[in-house]
Amino acid sequence: MTRTPLIAGNWKMYLTKAEAVALASAVAAASKGLSDREVMIAPPFTTLAAVKEAVAGSPVKVAAQNVGWEKEGAFTGEISPPMLLDAGAEMVIIGHSERRHVFGESSAMINRRLRAALQFGLLPILCVGETLAEREAGSTFTVVEEQLAQGLADVTAAQMDSVVVAYEPVWAIGTGKTASNAQAQEAHAFIRAVLSRLYEKTLAERVKILYGGSVKPENVDSLMAQADIDGVLVGGASLNAGAFERIIHFQ
Repeated sequence: MTRTPLIAGNWKMYLTKAEAVALASAVAAASKGLSDREVMIAPPFTTLAAVKEAVAGSPVKVAAQNVGWEKEGAFTGEISPPMLLDAGAEMVIIGHSERRHVFGESSAMINRRLRAALQFGLLPILCVGETLAEREAGSTFTVVEEQLAQGLADVTAAQMDSVVVAYEPVWAIGTGKTASNAQAQEAHAFIRAVLSRLYEKTLAERVKILYGGSVKPENVDSLMAQADIDGVLVGGASLNAGAFERIIHFQ
């Protein structure tokens, strides 16, 4: 089964509005005419609307970096799904390792966010991955399976067709270390096998699974050559227009 590759840039807590518009415009230009891959960028909440306007007319999708689980209410600091849609977001990153490990978000909380995104029509990217201590303890697969099972609790098979999964080993994020091609492929194949057990094989074969963790122009080609890697979730390199253009145009 052919899965259209997705190249996603996560801008994290970087860029003013002017800087974001300039970078978004460059990404839109770099993505012009592409039909065999998808491109997505996730700017901070404050620049979502401006970035959406900057990529208008291009194939670039715009995502938020997190989402609240209620439509509205007394939830200081949260942004609801309708607010994100109103700002121009089409997709949303949920459960990023920084949300889990820096801000203490539990899998139950991440599940609430994911189900809310689906309810309102935002396409979620569910992030899973192990820490260095967990990998060294030999518990990578246990951790990843638990994060998948808990993060996807009460998500129906029909809804899963709208979900993207991203595997991001925490020890490889922003460290310059990248999982080897074999390590990344092994984890992606395992995730697809878990999805086959949680749902069924034909559905699991349709789900895009992205790799995230120090993706660079120098390693994107070899990562994308792996059978179960359907795209990349890029952090630091997505903030450099030239580097991200090379990643978009992986070979």
